[in-house]
Amino acid sequence: MDDKNTTIVDDKEEIVDGEVLDTAGDPKGDEEEYEKVCFVCRRPESKTGKMITMQPNLHICPDCMQKTFDVMKNSGFDFDGAMNGKSNGMPDMSKMPNISMINLADLQNMVPKRQKVKKKKPQEETEKKAFDIKSIPAPHKIKAKLDDYVVGQEQAKKVISVAVYNHYKRVATNSMDDIEIEKSNILMIGPTGSGKTYLVKTLAKLLDVPLAITDATSLTEAGYIGDDIESVVSKLLAAADNDVEKAEKGIIFIDEIDKLAKKRNTNQRDVSGESVQQGLLKLLEGSEVEVPVGANSKNAMVPLETVNTKNILFICGGAFPDLEEIIKERLNQQASVGFQADLKDKYDKEKNLIRKVTVEDIKNFGMIPEFIGRLPILCTLDCMTKEMLVKILKEPKNAILKQYQKLLALDEVCLEFEDDALEAIADQALLKDTGARALRAIIEEFMLDIMYEIPKDDNIGKVTITRAYIEKTGGPIISMRGIPALEAGQ
Repeated sequence: MDDKNTTIVDDKEEIVDGEVLDTAGDPKGDEEEYEKVCFVCRRPESKTGKMITMQPNLHICPDCMQKTFDVMKNSGFDFDGAMNGKSNGMPDMSKMPNISMINLADLQNMVPKRQKVKKKKPQEETEKKAFDIKSIPAPHKIKAKLDDYVVGQEQAKKVISVAVYNHYKRVATNSMDDIEIEKSNILMIGPTGSGKTYLVKTLAKLLDVPLAITDATSLTEAGYIGDDIESVVSKLLAAADNDVEKAEKGIIFIDEIDKLAKKRNTNQRDVSGESVQQGLLKLLEGSEVEVPVGANSKNAMVPLETVNTKNILFICGGAFPDLEEIIKERLNQQASVGFQADLKDKYDKEKNLIRKVTVEDIKNFGMIPEFIGRLPILCTLDCMTKEMLVKILKEPKNAILKQYQKLLALDEVCLEFEDDALEAIADQALLKDTGARALRAIIEEFMLDIMYEIPKDDNIGKVTITRAYIEKTGGPIISMRGIPALEAGQ
């Protein structure tokens, strides 16, 4: 405050360098945009009515204040006698059982960091800013943008593009007539490294709608260690800058949903499996839930806000390991003898067997029928092939090779990869069986020496990665500025 020009206006505000602040240190206009929150019950002012301000940033709602008076009265405290106990009209504290004077200034240090909840806008203003149907991107435009970043998975990209397009239209026309459009939540199934999470992350960059990506593995039944189920909506509310209206039109992606499958052969309570599935039912269906603002648990001293999940689109994704074995078991139920018999190993070498998945297979995996019924759209992603891996290396806008080329370009060095080298990288990635995730691990390994040695010599102008270098039977081709190319080590 020593270096600032401070002018006291009255007891409730001051001017610091020309900016009007309230006593809590926040800009005065902040009160017009954000609500006050009760220190005791954590409800915002829009639900409780006019707040009673005890100290700056310390507010009590009328209900909590009345409950306090009721407790004091029931404990035998005589309000009339206390008010007449002294001549100055102050209560006689000697007549109050087990109650001593409280310094409200001490409470200021107990107030947690302020979590701001935006005030709800008037209905007329909300209607003016409603979605314009004509401005909604068509499915083919959404898919075209996804094609720039995601290789293959044509069916999955179509499903997500149509779902998001219908989500926008549903929000825009929700109250247009008597026909109410139901939301269509999505269940994405695909092996690890096939692009489930990356697909949704790319979608988040392309759309002007709040999108929260959360993990199902941290969720537990209420009352146990872990995040409450409502925390998935809390993350969406945070992505919408605590704006409830904006959050209620967003998208939530719950990853690792297969980890919520029912545990088999256990006598213990399944607090992180079937119980979480049952807790998610009301969120997927659409209901009003109270969620903590800025926290993962309702136990923290944070305000609560009511969010309606009716217009929130849920996308659930998971690898579902061993699901293919369940599919094979179902397909092999035909008679194993006779002229029409099928071989038991008929489907063992089929790569994209996951395409034949049915709701019954997911049920046998451990997902409860009520949960599956609230995810009507079933979308599968294909396994990575050698051709897809080669395209992933060089075609997307942020391809891994382009990232390394940019890094070396900053050192004025050109980096090139031979086609045989790309195929060798893809072959090694297939052996790791972790999808596209294996590519970066392989490239990081053989690029380590290059990234370390290149900055030593300013005369190096070009580096070409060969198949022999990938297979560790040779070295890269290094070209000096103005000198013919030489293989490393010559």
